[in-house]
Amino acid sequence: MRWIKNIYRFYLDGFKSMTVGKTLWLIVFIKLFIMFVILKLFFFRAELSDFRTEEEKGKHVIKQLTK
Repeated sequence: MRWIKNIYRFYLDGFKSMTVGKTLWLIVFIKLFIMFVILKLFFFRAELSDFRTEEEKGKHVIKQLTK
């Protein structure tokens, strides 16, 4: 159990001493937020939630693909 604590301290100390790394991690988290929240809200519509069964969803998708 002590080795888990040592690993935790190792990464915690390494992260605390970062200067450029913190900025890079911030950029990564901002990009992830944009990809998963903003793009989902505006580009990925929840059309399939209107259908009750998997068969109805499948028919709808096939209809949209073969237009």
